[in-house]
Amino acid sequence: MVIDYKIIGKRIKNARKEINMTQEVLAEKADVSVGYISQIERGICKVNLDTLAIIANILNCDVSFLIDGMKLSIILDTFSSNKFQAAMLRLS
Repeated sequence: MVIDYKIIGKRIKNARKEINMTQEVLAEKADVSVGYISQIERGICKVNLDTLAIIANILNCDVSFLIDGMKLSIILDTFSSNKFQAAMLRLS
């Protein structure tokens, strides 16, 4: 799996804007510089997993969503659905 840092940056920016948060506020809460948040959102730098987890927590979203666009609730709903359980039984 290739990690697309530009897409991750866009997801962070969209999630931040969705809750009307500025880059300055996100940077302050994440204890990083505004410039670093800007670079992350533009996909210029490779954000490490620890920082990504902090940002996800601040933005009240899942790290998995920032990385691959899948919301955890959708994943959990899929795994708990009767159709999925039936399919797994057929495979076993």
